[in-house]
Amino acid sequence: MSALRARHAWSIAAALVLTVTAPATATGASPAAADLREVMFVGNNWDGTADVIKSSGDFAKVGRINVIPDKDQRMAEINADPIRWIAFMTIRNSVGEGHDQFVDDMYSTPDGKSMVVSRPSFADVVSIDLASGDINWRYPVSGFRADHMAVSPDGTRVAVSASTSNTVHVLDINTGKQAGSFATGAKPHENIFTKDGKQIWNMAIGEVNTASDAPWLDWTKGDRKITVVDATTFKQIKVIDMRERLNAIGLTDYSDAVRPAAFSPDESKLYFQVSFFNGFFEYDIATDRITRTKTLPMNPATSTDRTTWVNDSRHHGISMKPDGTKLCVAGTMDDYATVVDRATLQEGPLVTASKPYWATVSGDGKSCVVSESGADQVTAIDFATGRKTVSVAVGDHPQRVRLAHVPANWTSPAAD
Repeated sequence: MSALRARHAWSIAAALVLTVTAPATATGASPAAADLREVMFVGNNWDGTADVIKSSGDFAKVGRINVIPDKDQRMAEINADPIRWIAFMTIRNSVGEGHDQFVDDMYSTPDGKSMVVSRPSFADVVSIDLASGDINWRYPVSGFRADHMAVSPDGTRVAVSASTSNTVHVLDINTGKQAGSFATGAKPHENIFTKDGKQIWNMAIGEVNTASDAPWLDWTKGDRKITVVDATTFKQIKVIDMRERLNAIGLTDYSDAVRPAAFSPDESKLYFQVSFFNGFFEYDIATDRITRTKTLPMNPATSTDRTTWVNDSRHHGISMKPDGTKLCVAGTMDDYATVVDRATLQEGPLVTASKPYWATVSGDGKSCVVSESGADQVTAIDFATGRKTVSVAVGDHPQRVRLAHVPANWTSPAAD
């Protein structure tokens, strides 16, 4: 499908969202820590699998989960519904870059017995039993696509962005029942719970699949904003429009679409990326202003045609070392990752990586782990030296990487 036809199909699907919505539907207990093993889940978006790897050290492969065991049933439903079929094909030919998006985000339940997964192309969240590989529950999100998730600090609830309905659903991680939901800006993306569990921050990125990527057309991308809500009542606490904050420091041509973000340990600062920008910003929450801007190197081999950048990304993925001294940044379209000193904002070595799509922190806090979606591997970078330590092969197009827990003696379920 041509780019023009893909955009036209997406417009049709977006229009349908205005008239069609899906149903809505939210607790947990954890066993002794000795019964669990800390691992990392790596979501292989185009494969429909999640690799389970060690959370530190050599990051060796532990096992693999099929996150679409119900694929035949879901496809039959989609093929029988013209509206859902249009939405499914639009995802494939736009954000999916010609592929179906079968896993965006995933977390383990507190007892380590199940994995909860958001599946964009199937517009749902499912819980998968890690012993059997069977589905425990399924929650269809409103609209036509599920996106980023976040788990509450106590592990009992999961928030998922329903990107085409401008809604975040908050679900009970064990039952899949909805605890509540809230409205967001256009195309909700990243979700973050504050460490006390009292607030949820959602970042809406707007339309990222149009070709109106020139700075003067930025207004066409939609209502992009950070929505902060009470995590118990889901009532809105505040809305932060970074357009105003960027304009205040003279950056009127910069996008205000907030992408991945990370809080400082004391949650006084937010570090965030925006569409099209090779770098990130520091935002002071108390004073409500952007305090520092960090521009990272541009790869001279990267096309300057912004319409060629995947989903309006330039850099997509940022994480914070637990002690707050270092940041790790995935330079997606520039094919590198780097560790940045938080005090000076000086970057370390540029570690070559193929379309790195996410950055997270190892279980021991010593490494940054990035997913190389262009090379089907994850790579660990030492926070102390800023240099690569190891790469581990995973499935097709890894994106989200999350710390998780599985039973201490866990092995992959038997293949069907």
